[in-house]
Formats: sequence, C-alpha cells, structure tokens
Amino acid sequence: SSKINAQDWPNLNKYKKANAALSVPEKDGNRVVFMGNSITEMWKDAHPEFFEYHPYVNRGISGQTTPQMLLRFRQDVIDLNPKIVVILAGTNDIAGNTGPMTLEQTRDNIMSMVELAKMNGIAPIVCSVLPAYDYPWRPGLKPNIKIPKLNDMLKTMAEEKDVMYLDYFTEMADERNGLPPKLTTDEVHVTKAGYEIMEKMVNEAIDKVLENK
Repeated sequence: SSKINAQDWPNLNKYKKANAALSVPEKDGNRVVFMGNSITEMWKDAHPEFFEYHPYVNRGISGQTTPQMLLRFRQDVIDLNPKIVVILAGTNDIAGNTGPMTLEQTRDNIMSMVELAKMNGIAPIVCSVLPAYDYPWRPGLKPNIKIPKLNDMLKTMAEEKDVMYLDYFTEMADERNGLPPKLTTDEVHVTKAGYEIMEKMVNEAIDKVLENK
C-alpha cells in the first residue's frame, strides 16, 4: 500500500467515483460536506442513518492529516457545491501520521480550507479537535496538552475569519483532557454515545449557519 500512497498521497482516488455519482444539489438543497479523518469516516459506520436522513455527505478518510485534506478539498468539498463544510481535523497531525508538524502548521492548513470554502460561497464550521489522552499507536506525544492548545488557536482563527467554531472538546472531555470510557473504545475513536453528542451539536450549528446564510 505504501507504493499506492506515494502515487496518490491525499487519496484523491477514494471518493472519485462517489463524487461523480452525486447529483447536483437542489436549488434550495442544504448539502453539508463533512471533511475529516477516521472520526468522520467511522461516523457513517456507527450511525449510517445520520447521513442517509440528512443531505450530509461524508468525506472522512481514516488516518489523514490536514495537508492531505487540503489537497483534496477542491475535489471532495468545493466541487460538490455544498452550503456548508464541517471541518474536523488535526489530531493525526499531532500524532505525526505524515511526519512532524507544528500546531501552527495545522492551524494554517485548516485556515486555508476555511479561506477556500469562503471564496467559493461555502460556509465553514471549524470543529475543535476531540479530546485524546494518548495515541495508542504512538504513545507519549502528550495530545492531552497539545489538543487544547490547538483548539485555542482554531477558536481564535475562526473568530478572525468570522466563521462558526464548534466546541466538541468542552462537551466531551474528562478531567484528564481525554475521552471518558463511555465515549471511546481506545482513547481516540468514538462510540455511538459519543457520536450522539456530536450529532446534536453539529445539527444545531448547521441550523444556525443556515439561518444566517
């Protein structure tokens, strides 16, 4: 698989067919694209109805970092003509999945996605990174300290860009700045109970953005 990754680093191939099969949204259709990593991708497996019953398009790719998402943002978000994009990203940057990155670089990549969306008439919702006490696949990186720092930067950036900031972290974190056992299986990925909290919050955020659009 590493050979394939070298040829298609952002994994543009993954949603190529699905994108082509998507119809043009209705004139007043409120399509929302969810851009993210495994937390977004696994949402569809945990609760497929959430995406089937709403005009919501899931474009999560497990393991991805913000530079990879930025490279597929045009194909997997802009070209689908949504009203809104929900961006939930950054935890794999801290884990170093595609190499070492600073929190500033992560914030800047998310800011680039926000700017691209706005230039194309798409309202971005910038999500806080979810709590993670430690990464099982790469322990010792102190995400419990770095994620709150990154979230502060994302919140500030969202305010400066005048876009919605959705704070999952505060709602879901325990006293360790991690996820409590009810919401996670492995300190990072989310249970159905976790997704239920996120669904309520993101639906409210989407409604609010649509009211103002």
